[in-house]
Amino acid sequence: MGRGSYTASDWARLKESRKIDHSSVNEIFRAEKMDDKFNPLYIDKREARDSEEHPNSTPIIIGVDVTGSMGYLSEEIIKNSLDKLMKKLYSTNLVEDPQLMFAAIGDAVEDEAPLQVTQFESDIRIAEQLMDLWIEGAGGDSPEDYQLLWYFASRHTEIDSFTKRSKKGFCFTIGDADFHQGLWAKDIKRIFGDDAKDIGTKKLAEEAGEKYELFHIDLKNSFDNAAHYIPGHVISIKPSEIKYLPEVIVGAIQKTNGIDMKEILGPLDFSAKSVVEKAVCRLSSGKKISL
Repeated sequence: MGRGSYTASDWARLKESRKIDHSSVNEIFRAEKMDDKFNPLYIDKREARDSEEHPNSTPIIIGVDVTGSMGYLSEEIIKNSLDKLMKKLYSTNLVEDPQLMFAAIGDAVEDEAPLQVTQFESDIRIAEQLMDLWIEGAGGDSPEDYQLLWYFASRHTEIDSFTKRSKKGFCFTIGDADFHQGLWAKDIKRIFGDDAKDIGTKKLAEEAGEKYELFHIDLKNSFDNAAHYIPGHVISIKPSEIKYLPEVIVGAIQKTNGIDMKEILGPLDFSAKSVVEKAVCRLSSGKKISL
């Protein structure tokens, strides 16, 4: 996958045809059950491959909590953040040939669809597939199973950036809950179809971290324990600040790539600069990053 390129005109046409700006989250995300094409039980691998068109593919995974009241996050991403993120990725030349995969994340025990994953794409199909995900809205208040995405990224993706060039992809999880301590064999079998042993969340972070730079964007500080699993890669922002998700994600990638904070903050307006500076200035320091 990953053919084509994202364009503003394609986004404008899709936004108009689906009346995105004037629709509620339930009107945008119309699915009433999980589509088999996004069900990890039926997916062997998601691939981010090099091609003649995109010779240096860079995989970026964004996993969104869709439990409980988190529908506002999905709405913000489809209405604003995705378009802004793609424009920033292309305008800054931050990474070569970006290929995005989205995931909807829930609870391994309580949800009918604890994990859904799109293809890696480079064009408007990123948005089209995102809107086809089921925003289940079930699950408990806390914790959730963000580590489901780490398991999938580690064992069910093939990325040329790593296998050919030893360059990690990027994987962001976003939500307002705690992490469970692990994944259990019976849940792994039910969700992925894999025969595997129980595996702790810390081990999953280490395993997935071999191929991806892992980040967790926490929307509720009091529920955050992600720093135990990915120290220095946890960013806490307020729900009211999610409009700055594109800037935060881009800033995290820039910081990981060794770009100086002055250069990261230079193009930003005052409000975005304040959020991004606090969010990314201490990334990789081994401490939780809080606003």
